Amino acid sequence: MSTTTDVPSSEAVRLDSLSKEYGSGPRSVTALDRVSLTFPRGTFTAVMGPSGSGKSTLLRCAAGLERPTDGRVTVAGVDLGPLDERRRTALRRDQIGFVFQSLNLVASLTAAGNVELPSRFAGRRVSRDRVEAALASVGLADRAHHRPGELSGGQQQRVALARALVTRPETLFADEPTGALDTTASRQVLRLMRRLVDDHGQTVLMVTHDPAAAAFTDLVVFLKDGRVAGRLPLETASPGEPGQAATVAAHMARLED
Repeated sequence: MSTTTDVPSSEAVRLDSLSKEYGSGPRSVTALDRVSLTFPRGTFTAVMGPSGSGKSTLLRCAAGLERPTDGRVTVAGVDLGPLDERRRTALRRDQIGFVFQSLNLVASLTAAGNVELPSRFAGRRVSRDRVEAALASVGLADRAHHRPGELSGGQQQRVALARALVTRPETLFADEPTGALDTTASRQVLRLMRRLVDDHGQTVLMVTHDPAAAAFTDLVVFLKDGRVAGRLPLETASPGEPGQAATVAAHMARLED
């Protein structure tokens, strides 16, 4: 896989004039309209906006799960445009982790089994030590042999997070990762994601509707009608502070007026 690019190495993900349309003709829908953004390595970014603003489409295009109609996506220094599906899959496997609201855990497998399952499907062996380290990193070292039905919702989401991290991806994409969790479990998951950035230099890009979740990030990017409608840098010395959540909520309220 070629990694030749003119993108500086400090950028984990770059979007250049990204557009995405669904359908054609008079019934076509523009989900993204010439969006240009960069996400530096070692940062935590939230993407927010009203329903239908293009948040999840942006995430899916940035992660290589969908092809944009126009524009360029660069991940880990690689332009995704010229890649065929086999090479796109290889890049996602090696460089990207995914955490979604829908956990897709296999009920019959233990936590450890779920963590290693995607690698097994890809024909790659993940060592037991690596699986145990991934579970330990999300505080579940003592739950490796528990099945999803024996875990709380927050613990299940942390299994999904460990599954995304076991391959040590450069960038973690999260789509409403706390949407199905209560407040306590949400904060546990968000603190873990914050530590991945602060302690391990991970890059995290998260779509959320929740200002309290966005308050854990370095930067909130707001979308409206498929376009960037604003950016809000946050103070990360005290992530998750109610005051920061209130500031995010105020910006969202102005978008929805």
